[in-house]
Amino acid sequence: MGFSDLMDSVGGLGRFQFINSALLIIPSIIMASHTLMQNFSAAVPDHHCRIPNFTMSNWNITPLALDGQTLLKAFVPHDGKNKPSRCLQFTEPQWHLLFLNQSVANTSGLQTEPCRYGWTYNKKEFNETIVTEWDLVCDLRHLKQMSQTVYMGGILAGAIILGGLSDKFGRRRILIFSYLKLAVSGTCTAFSPSFSVFCILRFVTGMAISGIILNAVSLNLEWIPIKSRTIMGAMNSFSSSTGQIALAGFAYVTRDWRTLQLVISVPIFFFFFYSWWIPESARWLIINKKPDEALKQIRRVARINGHVKEGEAITLEVRISEHIQQEVQSGKKIYTAIDLFHTPYMRKTTVCLMVLWCATSFGFYGLVMDLQRFGVSVFLVQVIFGAIDFPAKALCAFSMMFIGRRVTQAVLLLVPGLLILANAFVPYELQTLRTTLAVLGKGMLGASFTCIYMYTLELYPTVIRQTGMGFGSTMARVGSMTAPMVTMLEDYLYGLPLMVYGTLPVIAGVIAVFLPETLNMPLPETIDYVEEMNE
Repeated sequence: MGFSDLMDSVGGLGRFQFINSALLIIPSIIMASHTLMQNFSAAVPDHHCRIPNFTMSNWNITPLALDGQTLLKAFVPHDGKNKPSRCLQFTEPQWHLLFLNQSVANTSGLQTEPCRYGWTYNKKEFNETIVTEWDLVCDLRHLKQMSQTVYMGGILAGAIILGGLSDKFGRRRILIFSYLKLAVSGTCTAFSPSFSVFCILRFVTGMAISGIILNAVSLNLEWIPIKSRTIMGAMNSFSSSTGQIALAGFAYVTRDWRTLQLVISVPIFFFFFYSWWIPESARWLIINKKPDEALKQIRRVARINGHVKEGEAITLEVRISEHIQQEVQSGKKIYTAIDLFHTPYMRKTTVCLMVLWCATSFGFYGLVMDLQRFGVSVFLVQVIFGAIDFPAKALCAFSMMFIGRRVTQAVLLLVPGLLILANAFVPYELQTLRTTLAVLGKGMLGASFTCIYMYTLELYPTVIRQTGMGFGSTMARVGSMTAPMVTMLEDYLYGLPLMVYGTLPVIAGVIAVFLPETLNMPLPETIDYVEEMNE
């Protein structure tokens, strides 16, 4: 008998489970905003070299009544579409260009230089972004992608550091600490005096996000009966999609990166204050030799669920030991990441899942972290990207239940990979087609996350399941850290980043076929069992 049987005896999926799940799932809306906010806080508006302050008499030119756009022709070279260069200016003002038709003006022989006086930005869409505030353009344009990679690095560090600390000090303590850490670091980020400070605080924010996600999921699912975990897991997934849509609304209203940062950070203080109500995992308490506290929490759950008598009937010596003996026995031996590669089946499964996790995250973040490439409103694209998740994840759940995990996972990687590859060859002018292909690909990759999470849980035996999940999450962070840097390949060939983003999911889709099916199969308990079943 397992802990889930004990939960059934005190109400199963009752009032406590719904309250606890709601308190843990609601913050997921803000978590998504922090991860994707750079689509708006680091947006790159149209820009050109700033015209210096001058008087025409300095160049012996008769004063003329000219508007700024006309005067710009004398200082900044224009292309064939009459758009000013973003990064170059003439070494000397070319006054004769003011009187020539731009279509016939030949500026190829004129000397140019990098912008000397800074840049002027089009602030029609955004009042201020980190790009406009710290001039992350031209030679410094790669710093935009670097800042997102730093944030993803924080999530990776948080998964490694805070994951281990939660096993030692408890899920609840690390969750509360992570809420406070996120609230403080996120709020302080809004007051960053420099780009370096901004990156440091974003790294700390990423660590906090990781601590919240890891421990919130554990504290939620460990109090829910097995038969109800799929539903609650889907609710958590949908909350993330809701957060993507909400982010577009926040950004549309604020239009300023500092204000947006405050809007998605200050509410975390509220989550921090109510998180003290959330109980510690009874499993963790018992395995760490705190049975008295575990009994107290179980009886509290029974009371909230309206099963006071059943809760009072539970005793330390009989009922708890009877129901969690399996968990205690599993906890006697410590398993490490080395055990993931120690035997043939575990080695094959782990290598395959490494590729699947990395490819899903790599392709997903490659699409969602540069919405400006589609040439339409970033606010609209963000809403569409969030909305597509709902039907995609619903179809994914249906497919997993009736077709199987393996086929579903393979399709959710192969098809979006091919869509991304096709998008690489669509001309930039066909914005509607490019956006449609990207939305379909993003929706399927988002659903792939839902599938691979469940698939990984079912492939690994109980004794090493959390270690396997942690290793998969680590590979996902490797993919998300790499994705922003691949965008730089656009400097060498149009569509090259999309070719890279599409290739890895296609390869992973083929690899998924070699994994065993787990539909309607009991969860494995030991490594020896899975090795015997797959000989």
